[in-house]
Amino acid sequence: MKKKLGAGIVGYGWAATAHIDAIRGTGMADVRAICSSRALDPAEIERKHVAGIRIYSDLKEMLEDESVEVVAITSHPWKHREQAEQVARAGRHIILEKPMALDWDGCQSLAKVVEESGVGFCLCFECRFSSQFQSTRSIIEQGLIGDIHYGEVDYYHGIGPWYGQYSWNTRRDGGGSSLLSAGCHALDALLMCMGDDVESVTSHSTSSRSGHFSGYEYDTSSVTLVKFASGRIGKTASVIDCLQPYYFHTHLIGSKGSILDNKVHFDGVEGLNRSKWSELSFGLVDSGDVADHPYQNQFARFFEAISAGEVMPQTGLREALRTHQVIFAADESAKTGLPVSVGPAWGT
Repeated sequence: MKKKLGAGIVGYGWAATAHIDAIRGTGMADVRAICSSRALDPAEIERKHVAGIRIYSDLKEMLEDESVEVVAITSHPWKHREQAEQVARAGRHIILEKPMALDWDGCQSLAKVVEESGVGFCLCFECRFSSQFQSTRSIIEQGLIGDIHYGEVDYYHGIGPWYGQYSWNTRRDGGGSSLLSAGCHALDALLMCMGDDVESVTSHSTSSRSGHFSGYEYDTSSVTLVKFASGRIGKTASVIDCLQPYYFHTHLIGSKGSILDNKVHFDGVEGLNRSKWSELSFGLVDSGDVADHPYQNQFARFFEAISAGEVMPQTGLREALRTHQVIFAADESAKTGLPVSVGPAWGT
């Protein structure tokens, strides 16, 4: 049996509790330490999780703990870049909640430090590891719907005062934008399904008149049109001011058929009713609750990559950077109302 990796957690909030359960659930790592800027009760941590977790108030001190080999950063977004760079320089592997940073320069700075340090890196675009998108990816790769020429993946989730992250997500220096704070998951899924050969983006944004969302310093709804070098086009709406149940909309149109959420239609398959969709059995990405996120599948794959000395697939540094590059281009387009060209992927 392989030795379990030792993990440390930075920040102890809603996301951290989901990370701890997912890390332990892999059976490949144990949580050895938590670093939090607020005082934690060791007895409560033991009651909620497991005995023996050491508590630190200083990241530098936690990184001196040699039993900590992987660090999951679940702190506030404005702390991500600095903390991740500190972890990388200490030679520890990184699991980082999105976003990487609040601007593109910060993302590039972090990427440089990670590459120079030679540590493993995993960004929490965990929807790629959901049963929905693993199945969707397989259908696409097997050519069952042919060549996709149009696709849309949209994020609808009302993040109002009733939601935990509202207090800081409303700030421009907290959430950043509708797309960066939440809709990034949908844009990332779009790139997974259609490719990352993005040529340009055109984005527009607006806001609800509902008082529930009046505290936001930035527009809370945006729509981004993505033009791919291959000639394909895609669309991502990021709507965090909606008054409706959570909805992660997916619609992919190919030369042999289409996928709509958990339904599919194949052209030319004998016996199928052409006027109806056929339902697929996978579970949908249908919750904003971190407890429902597929972290465990993602983290297990990351731990496998670390053990094998491999780069994390799907949500490693390259994919994380490309998605952020497109996000910041889209936000720039929303400010100017003009298309913005997206250059080559970082490092190419």
